[in-house]
Amino acid sequence: MSVVHRLAAGWLVDHLSFINQCGYEICDSLAYPGGVALDTSVASTGDCHAASAFADTCPSRDGLVPGPGDAIETEGETAKTRYVFREEFFDVCKPHIAAAPKQHLWQGCPEVFFFHCLLILQKRKRKCIFNQGELDALEYHSKVRKLIWEGTLHLVQEGLKSGFLHCTTPELSCRRNVVPGHVGCGLAELCEMAKQFPAVNESDHQAVHVLDDETSIPEQDLLSCVTENSSECAKIVVLMGQKYLVPPKSSFLLSDISCLQPLLNYKKKYDVIVIDPPWENKSVKRSNRYSYLSSWQIKQIPVPALAAPDCLVVTWVTNRQKHLRFVKDELYPHWSVKTLAEWHWAKITKAGEFVLPLDSLHKKPYEMLVLGRVQGGEKEALRKSEDVLPVPEHKLIVSIPCSLHSHKPPLADVLAEFIKPDVECLELFARSLQPGWTSWGNEVLKFQHIDYFTLLQN
Repeated sequence: MSVVHRLAAGWLVDHLSFINQCGYEICDSLAYPGGVALDTSVASTGDCHAASAFADTCPSRDGLVPGPGDAIETEGETAKTRYVFREEFFDVCKPHIAAAPKQHLWQGCPEVFFFHCLLILQKRKRKCIFNQGELDALEYHSKVRKLIWEGTLHLVQEGLKSGFLHCTTPELSCRRNVVPGHVGCGLAELCEMAKQFPAVNESDHQAVHVLDDETSIPEQDLLSCVTENSSECAKIVVLMGQKYLVPPKSSFLLSDISCLQPLLNYKKKYDVIVIDPPWENKSVKRSNRYSYLSSWQIKQIPVPALAAPDCLVVTWVTNRQKHLRFVKDELYPHWSVKTLAEWHWAKITKAGEFVLPLDSLHKKPYEMLVLGRVQGGEKEALRKSEDVLPVPEHKLIVSIPCSLHSHKPPLADVLAEFIKPDVECLELFARSLQPGWTSWGNEVLKFQHIDYFTLLQN
């Protein structure tokens, strides 16, 4: 369970523990002469990195010790290699920007905050004092800030009592979370290149490829059908010379929005769909860090074709009121989804402080989730008699954020009480995998890169 504490306000969540409980243990390896086992992996073929990928898993003539990802096996025995996510990516010991001492006087007083922000905006040397977007953001924040502040405070207090959080920040030893330079392996670019591959004849092409210990598949197949790890152990996929860990009981499709048909061919209907769209905004356009989709493109996602009756739909929304209104007023009605709730993810340090000042005018230390249910299904009337709680209008998910960009906290455990057990779950625009879920996106393996993990020493 990733939930550390549960209160009426919401949950204090341990993201790192959730990842490590996914079961990244490599087993059932193939034995090769010299005592080294080939990675349980899908080797990429047909590209210039195939030779180096194979070399990584084979013993060298000079007897060098195999590197991370290589399982060691003696005759008649199978070794197991376990990986854990690198802790330094969750070493958030102090706020990114510290709050001014006087800001504490505003806690629980949204009216004072609202007028203070207006004064700041009026002092700006520009012709337009403030635009409508800024006004909308201020008004929204003034409505939710007390809920966020008080709920987070109660959950943090529980975390400090249990020792999960530590208030003595000077004693914390924060490690430098430097991302290896070669981790950026171009998954999105590969999806773009895949459009140039020869067309696949769906009549004689499998809808799903199940990972096993002996089969290698070309990249074209990996990009044109759902890949499934149905075993109890993790697997390693080698793609463009890079290794990615695939947790047990998980499945994924690596593609962009123009190639969603393989997911539809998978013929599964999902009871939970979590969506993290690449929202369009000015900073994304300037940085060119990742591609974004327009509102019109997001509406084209075939959620109705993927959703089971009474499906719970959860959409991550940035702190722009324009996007929030779009989801509630256009997107959900377009998908026949009824809006049920607005939840918030509050980001804190290991000491329990907000990572940014709660009343910052630039960026907030929280993000929004909009929850809704697909309407018109037969299950809707039956659900009231089942042991499933109604979705509350507001809840908080409080966690120490991963320092890797856009690595969202897990929702499986917090949603568990609002859905039946053993349901089918789907994440759209995913950048990581989890057991029991199907994941789709053009960077769906991004945070599964082996360099984000470390070999557990026994």
